[in-house]
Amino acid sequence: MSKKTKGFHPYAAVTIGIIGASSSSILIRFAQENAPSLVIAAYRMLISSAILWLYILLTRDSTVRSTDRHSIRMGILSGFFLSVHFATWITSLEYTTITSSVVLVTTSPLFVAALSPILLKEKIRSWTILGLFFAFSGAALIAAADSRVSLATLQSLNPANLTRRAVTGDFLALAGAAAGAGYILIGRDLRKRISLLPYITISYSSAAVILLGMALLFHQPIMAYPPETFLWFLLLALIPQLIAHSSMNWALRFLPAAFVSISLLGEPIGTSILAYIIFQELPARLTLVGASLIFLGIVFASRSTSGAGQKVSS
Repeated sequence: MSKKTKGFHPYAAVTIGIIGASSSSILIRFAQENAPSLVIAAYRMLISSAILWLYILLTRDSTVRSTDRHSIRMGILSGFFLSVHFATWITSLEYTTITSSVVLVTTSPLFVAALSPILLKEKIRSWTILGLFFAFSGAALIAAADSRVSLATLQSLNPANLTRRAVTGDFLALAGAAAGAGYILIGRDLRKRISLLPYITISYSSAAVILLGMALLFHQPIMAYPPETFLWFLLLALIPQLIAHSSMNWALRFLPAAFVSISLLGEPIGTSILAYIIFQELPARLTLVGASLIFLGIVFASRSTSGAGQKVSS
């Protein structure tokens, strides 16, 4: 622990972050009973950004107003990647299991590790390469499990045996991980120049506008939902987006980034437990093996790129 704290313990913040993030997929599943995925994503970001703007108004915080134009443009670009992340990942939950979706979207740090040498001029190390190998091997096993094929059938490469719906969900979750990596890469650079509040306010707000525009473009209803659906929207904004995200970022001040990033791997475990309790979703053995490989891969990658370990909060 790099700094001492009085009162609230950093490990407690990490625990709150994991528990809060673990609820994301469950709340989304409840919201999907009445609302399309794009609308869910839009409301999640709209409510989150509205709360941030209300806080800024009440506290008369001037950090957003004083942000330079370049940082604002980069924050908007960050919000674009965040909007793609939520649009693809939340949609994936319509096609594949909660466990598969959450495990695959958690590979964001590995995409960061792969792109860092190109975009951030960071040297890729052997631990990262090993981590990428294990993680994407795990992703392939999860795809095989969702395709309802055995390893022997997979070797025959017979496409007739694939369940396209589940594989589509897996690819959407991976696309969400890739978009999340774009968000992280921009954030790593931008957070060196501006503080947390203006960064997440600009990013969340632009993501909200983009997602709302996408929902309107596809002619999806914005208001015609029962009260309980709006309750799920509110809980999504409060628990996984604001509470979990803020707790993890607060803990990063006192705990090593590598530790916090590895602890985030508890999110899929917590989500799987909740999915089993609430939806009776029991992961297939092949899915569990694939998840274990992905977790191992992220741990290896975190050893060499601690900054890459910060993923998008679910």
